[in-house]
Amino acid sequence: MQNLWRDADAEASVTRYADRGVNRDLALRTYTTRLLGGDPRLVLHGGGNTSVKTRVTDLVGDEYEVLCVKGSGWDMGTIEPQGLPAVKLAPLLKARKLDRLSDEDMVALQRANLIDPGAPNPSVETLLHAFIPHKFVDHTHSTAILAIADQAESERMSRELFGSRMGFVPYIMPGFDLAKAAADVFDQDPTVDGLILDKHGIFTFGETAKAAYDLMIHYVTVAEDFVRQNGRNPLVPARLPERLAAVEEISPMLRGAVAHRLGEGRSERFVSEFRSSPAILDFVNSTTLEDMATRGVSTPDLSIRIKTGPMVLPAPDADALDTYRSAIDERVTSYMADYTEYFRSNDARDDVKRTMLDPMPRLTMMPGLGLFGHGRTLKDAKIAADLGEMWIEAARDAESVGRFEPVSRPDLFDLEYWSLEQAKLSGAKPKPLTGQVVLVTGGAGAIGAATVKAFAAQGAHAVVLDLDLGQADAVAKAAGNNSIGLACDVTDPASVRAAFDTTMRVFGGVDIVVSNAGAAWEGAIATLDDALLRKSFELNFFAHQLVAQNAVRVMKQQGTGGVLLFNASKQAVNPGAKFGAYGLPKAATLFLSRQYALEHGADGIRVNAVNADRIRSGLLTGEMISNRSHARGLSEKDYMAGNLLGLEVTAEDVAQAFVHQALAERTTGNVTTVDGGNIAATLR
Repeated sequence: MQNLWRDADAEASVTRYADRGVNRDLALRTYTTRLLGGDPRLVLHGGGNTSVKTRVTDLVGDEYEVLCVKGSGWDMGTIEPQGLPAVKLAPLLKARKLDRLSDEDMVALQRANLIDPGAPNPSVETLLHAFIPHKFVDHTHSTAILAIADQAESERMSRELFGSRMGFVPYIMPGFDLAKAAADVFDQDPTVDGLILDKHGIFTFGETAKAAYDLMIHYVTVAEDFVRQNGRNPLVPARLPERLAAVEEISPMLRGAVAHRLGEGRSERFVSEFRSSPAILDFVNSTTLEDMATRGVSTPDLSIRIKTGPMVLPAPDADALDTYRSAIDERVTSYMADYTEYFRSNDARDDVKRTMLDPMPRLTMMPGLGLFGHGRTLKDAKIAADLGEMWIEAARDAESVGRFEPVSRPDLFDLEYWSLEQAKLSGAKPKPLTGQVVLVTGGAGAIGAATVKAFAAQGAHAVVLDLDLGQADAVAKAAGNNSIGLACDVTDPASVRAAFDTTMRVFGGVDIVVSNAGAAWEGAIATLDDALLRKSFELNFFAHQLVAQNAVRVMKQQGTGGVLLFNASKQAVNPGAKFGAYGLPKAATLFLSRQYALEHGADGIRVNAVNADRIRSGLLTGEMISNRSHARGLSEKDYMAGNLLGLEVTAEDVAQAFVHQALAERTTGNVTTVDGGNIAATLR
């Protein structure tokens, strides 16, 4: 492992933070914490922590010796000094004399002694950092170290590899008991450079930030060299189908299968993140995959992200896709049953009342393709996928030098259902459309952009389709929430199919489709150019049909229902002179929405339309009134007075109508009018 310490960078960090009133100790602690957190083989998504013992002055001028330790919720790779809250050290050291300290009391003790009462909760391993007397303490979950720690004979291997320079701490769940046990091991030989925590990770320490960091890199490199020099290849390739299915063919089936059924036709959807690489494929294509997957996770804290480990599927045969969904469903059912029994049997060990978390997998291994991470957001799915890649590395390397034997299921359960770990995930409350994916055509136009923004605000990940990729990307970026922009010609079947396929690869599926793209052309119907009328039908009718066909295809594969929404127009029910080229295909589209509602209600797909008119928007195109209003010579005042409410109607109003229809779980075949009131355009 490469040592990334650079004297010049360290001093630059000291200078930069000094301008903010941060002392040298904390500046260097921040610098090396970032070095450790930037390497996923050391630290990944909350795994690991660091500390420094220093002195600070509070608001009234009193000086204290404190422990600045990583705070909950901070990423070590991007941490700032405020992510290392200062805790008065003396009360922490007194706690070592106690025989027992509950988790809740431990947290209370730490929070009660914060210099800044508004700081984040100090790490659950704060006491361990405090009890080790060295100034700088580093802790990581190095995959190379786990190759040694995740063994039946981990203590023997650790002592043979590291000698007397590293202490060994048997597995104990993080908290007060682990802190005392680790301190006791240190006291037996205070000359050690660090500690190996069985099934957990590694601590190193020193009197300077550089010394502690250098030792971490050194011992991780020792472990890496041992695996490289002594490891055998434990992966024997399995036989795969001659033709493998593509990711976009499989991901909607998988995403639908892992959706958490809530009853009454409702499902909590998860977004999927697909990964593949030579290392991933070597592992998932091996004959030992299923056996390895059942053994557990490489370090216990992974359980709060990927539960008891991955679900394994059979390789997807492209020539047998009609039966593959059944195979997925069988594996999901088996995984759920296993997880439910895991909860039942371990929950029965004491009188604590717990509520079982949803039993759906968060990580799926698929021979021939790779792995999928699942989560309520794309961020969560990416975290699961990241952890999956590191799990593969740790499990493979452990198996190569012995037998991969991680922490037991009872111990895993204790940490997964540990109140302190659950608290890390309980802060984020889902929004109404969290976990769902919306695809919007014509997404860079005024109504499309407003619709993307409105759905993203409700928690949905958005796919913005538009002819102009740059504008689609701009709308996606403005909406946030990991939305993406794609170039798409909605009149071209290949372009539409490609857009949906990309959506499958990025998010795993789609739940809501807003078929919004359209344009108006004018002309008297009796003299209308035939080519213009056909052009209008291509965009204003056939494109909607093309988008709807792809949407229904994917939604039926998922099996979790879906929402299909059309942007209709008042021209569909209240035609205007010289707007036949626009009104005729829009009328057909209105009835298209009803046909889809009629034929796919049994699939749980709700189909609705928005009938909008005289929309004004300053969202992307500046002050604008609809072309139809200008064509009639209407001024802004006339436009405002042209509806019964006398109110301005904006693209945002149309967007909210689409959101309302998406959330109305018992509504299909509906047309919502958004025009401020036009009796001639109301449905009879």
